[in-house]
Amino acid sequence: MNQVDYLRISLIDRCNFRCQYCMPEGAELDYILRQQLLTDEELLTLIKEVFIPVGFTRFRLTGGEPLLRPRVVELVGAIATLPQTQDLSMTTNGFLLAPMAQNLYNAGLRRINISLDSLDSDTFDQIIGNRGRSQWEKVWHGIQAAYNVGFDPLKLNVVVIPGVNDHEILDLAALTIDKQWHVRFIEFMPIGNADLFGDRGWIPSVELRQSISQRWGLTESQIRGNGPADVFQIPGAKGTLGFISQMSECFCDRCNRMRLSADGWLRPCLLNENGQIDLKTALRNGVSTSVLRNQVKDLLEIKSEINYKQRYSGSNEGIYTRTMSQIGG
Repeated sequence: MNQVDYLRISLIDRCNFRCQYCMPEGAELDYILRQQLLTDEELLTLIKEVFIPVGFTRFRLTGGEPLLRPRVVELVGAIATLPQTQDLSMTTNGFLLAPMAQNLYNAGLRRINISLDSLDSDTFDQIIGNRGRSQWEKVWHGIQAAYNVGFDPLKLNVVVIPGVNDHEILDLAALTIDKQWHVRFIEFMPIGNADLFGDRGWIPSVELRQSISQRWGLTESQIRGNGPADVFQIPGAKGTLGFISQMSECFCDRCNRMRLSADGWLRPCLLNENGQIDLKTALRNGVSTSVLRNQVKDLLEIKSEINYKQRYSGSNEGIYTRTMSQIGG
């Protein structure tokens, strides 16, 4: 088991998109009330007095859509300037990114992942649940802005949905040839939209690699990230291709992360809801951070067991009670 030093922090469960793989179409979600979210002060207290002391040094800010969080630039700066922070990154849908990219970079953010599930505006709008004016161009502008500001590496996340965007794999892979962009193909998971998953299933990463290899060839890359992606490269390309194969290739033994939801639940495994800790309620009830540290230490010790146990059922009841946007994927 790898050292667990990577914390994914959801700043907010709200999002301006309704991506098919993240939440069921037409579903009404019970968003977390603002007073139930971890405040900036509470979050920084947990980072400084609980997570850093037990070994966490790498942090990723997620959502929902993290750029919807009030004062997000200031929060980025506060985390980035902690002397123990070895790496700080963010995952965003890119819609609000263009006017914020420079400020985020100036605050200390250096790595960013942007969701780009299609290069076709109609397909893109279908995936994000948009029925009005297309949002693709604004997201593309956000990607370009981040690239021009200097985010490096700039990663593009692609959730591959059979029959929806799988025909674009080669076009998306080609983005890595001329720019130092890193495209990450992610297998579709049952969290968020179980009905669509049951209907479509997922495409194993090995099939995607075969398609790309037949077109250009493919070699293993020496570049490695903080996560579980298997990284490859088109010969001569400036960027890389990553494959996150959580459905077809179990990587529990390499998992180095936990997830903190926007309302303070610490989750040791994305695909399993067992073993969660409600840190926010404990903090607000006056439980000392030393006690919380010990609880997190105990959870770290049994994380590998939680990862493997009932990995695909998610919980003792065999269902997921939270969508991807509520967990903070």
